Amino acid sequence: MPSDPFSDILKLTNAQSVVSGGLTAGGRWAVRFPAFDKIKFFAVVKGQLWLSLDGRKKPVYMDAGDVFLLASPRAFTLASDLKATPIAAADLFDPKVTAMVQLGKGDDCVQIGGQVKLDPANAEVLTKVLPPLIHVTAGSLQATVLQWLLDQLVRERTTELPGSELVLAQLAQLMFVHILRAYVATAAVSPCMT
Repeated sequence: MPSDPFSDILKLTNAQSVVSGGLTAGGRWAVRFPAFDKIKFFAVVKGQLWLSLDGRKKPVYMDAGDVFLLASPRAFTLASDLKATPIAAADLFDPKVTAMVQLGKGDDCVQIGGQVKLDPANAEVLTKVLPPLIHVTAGSLQATVLQWLLDQLVRERTTELPGSELVLAQLAQLMFVHILRAYVATAAVSPCMT
């Protein structure tokens, strides 16, 4: 088989993805997340939201089916309304529990998230070549597979069938790889992954 630098990097960094929870929200809301030491990814299952990432001038609008990956340690806010006063994520999420959190009344917006653990000794091999934000829109060519994976993630979260923890981890890993593939396919220059 020919050399596959993309797989080699993922193996070297020992990239392991897990679903870390999600948010169901209604009405006007905002949640502020601190800077993180892991790669984070999120998908908008239903509705819309805004992402405001520290160090980025303009917020990013996310629609149902959009997926985004945050690769650098920056604080960020997810919100239905950019003028809403944010609640600290630590006040909503228990880091020991991977559960959906309800904010407000209703389910105008549903998002699910995960994180990627990397071997600290080799993490920079991957994180140095990634931009702070990768946004894959639902209407893009690369979104078809991501939408299927997102549907499967939601199904596994809601049905709690035997083996669901393992299935969720595998789906999260596939989601991460396909986000990176989408980035490689659309990036003008990708020095270490092409």
